[in-house]
Amino acid sequence: MAVIFESLIKVDEEGKWFIELSDSLGDRTAICYDLDEYSQRVEDFGGDYGGNIDEVRWSKDENVPPHTMDEIRLEMSRHQEDIEKNKAENQN
Repeated sequence: MAVIFESLIKVDEEGKWFIELSDSLGDRTAICYDLDEYSQRVEDFGGDYGGNIDEVRWSKDENVPPHTMDEIRLEMSRHQEDIEKNKAENQN
C-alpha cells in the first residue's frame, strides 16, 4: 500500500499560515506553524514506514492569498538550501 501524506496550506483568522499534515494510512493529523515543525512531523510520520514515503500531495484552501503562497515557496527554497548545505558539510 502506498504511503501518501496530504499537506494542506491554510490561514487562520489572523492571516497566519499553517500546514495541516495528514497521514492517509495512519489516520493522523498534525498542525505545523513553520517549515521546521513540518519537516520534523513528516520525518516522524515517515518513521513509521521506514522512511519510505511514496508521495506528498499539496493543496491549499481557497482563502490562501497568493502572497502567502509566495512566502511559503521562498521559505521552502531556503529550507531546502539549508538541508543541502548540511548534507555537503557532513560528507566532508
